[in-house]
Amino acid sequence: MNRKQLTLLIVLGVVLGGLGWLAWQKRQKPYEESTAKMGDRVLPGFQPDDVASFTIKQPNAELTLHKKDDLWVVKDRGDYPASFDNVRELLRKFWEIKVAAARPVGPSRLPMLDLVPPGKGNGTLIEFKDKAGKPFKTVLLGAKSMKESGGDSQFGGGSFANGRYVMVGDDISTVALVTETFNNAEAKPDDWLNKEWFKVEKHKSISVVTTNATNDWKLFRETETGEWKLADAKAGESLDSGKSGALTGSFSYPSFTDLATNAAAAGLDKPAVTATIETFDGFTYTAKIGSKSGEENYHFQIAVVGNFPKQREPGKDEKPEDKERLDKEFAEALKKKEEKLKNEQSFAKWIYVVSKWTVDPFLKERKDLLADKKEEPKADAATSPATPLPATPITLPGPLTPPPPDKK
Repeated sequence: MNRKQLTLLIVLGVVLGGLGWLAWQKRQKPYEESTAKMGDRVLPGFQPDDVASFTIKQPNAELTLHKKDDLWVVKDRGDYPASFDNVRELLRKFWEIKVAAARPVGPSRLPMLDLVPPGKGNGTLIEFKDKAGKPFKTVLLGAKSMKESGGDSQFGGGSFANGRYVMVGDDISTVALVTETFNNAEAKPDDWLNKEWFKVEKHKSISVVTTNATNDWKLFRETETGEWKLADAKAGESLDSGKSGALTGSFSYPSFTDLATNAAAAGLDKPAVTATIETFDGFTYTAKIGSKSGEENYHFQIAVVGNFPKQREPGKDEKPEDKERLDKEFAEALKKKEEKLKNEQSFAKWIYVVSKWTVDPFLKERKDLLADKKEEPKADAATSPATPLPATPITLPGPLTPPPPDKK
């Protein structure tokens, strides 16, 4: 090897060494930057009050929630009121989360951490917009970090999630592990709907009208503590309190699973059952039960009207000193009724999907509410008293002649 060749090899080695050092520095840079962010907030400057809407995008679903008249609503469910607690919880988490551990990664490792946006990968993308509709923060939620639990752990054997990988925007240098799992960051409308619905109290009467008039029925009671009775009861018919027990407290704590997205398929233009409930405090609820939704749910719609006295009738022996107190109590009770009516009337424009057990009591036929008729006990032939046979006179063949004396 001559001097020229040796010089060429030395120059080549220096160049390769320099390139290697630059590559190493490039790999180290994300680590150094991520390390500097440990303990810092993932979204510095993020303020929940600045958020006017946010969209959750997943591989097979997308959901948008936004403010309307200062109320959070679910856009994908006809602007139905959203659960404020759920919205507040999600925004609070993004405001608070801090980097628990830096995770410097290269582009090739992002799919392993599910840090690829939906449409290209399995990440969950959340985009926050301000009042002008302009996006100002975007966060990508990736895979959850799993931890093995010991046999004596409260989680039992196996593993549990103790964090999640996140990336702000598409900046790979922001990839970090946080201790929050964001379990509620799902594009599932039913998880975000406000489930505080109407509530029926002080039932006075319950009536059901069906497509078959023979199955129609009505229950009523004269006082709040009175006995329930069956209207138009026929001779020999009586109400079975055991069979009607679920009806007398119906809709005291109703719930729904989701909102219908296809009104034409709900069957509420000609409902199979229409139930009307009147209460002692002046409310009248009309519930329509339509077609089935799946195997265990029904389409459902509710409307309510109120008929309350606006003025209090003084008692017969009411004292003047009691009038002010009683008038105040009446006014407060009337205000509560009117507020309840206004709130519950706002639910009338939507069609709901409810579980079978919610409407099952109203699907009963009239005969299903009646007490079983008791059969008359039949006499047992083995234990019944014997019927005496009629006396039969005995007829002798003629007068009796005493035998002649015995001669010796």
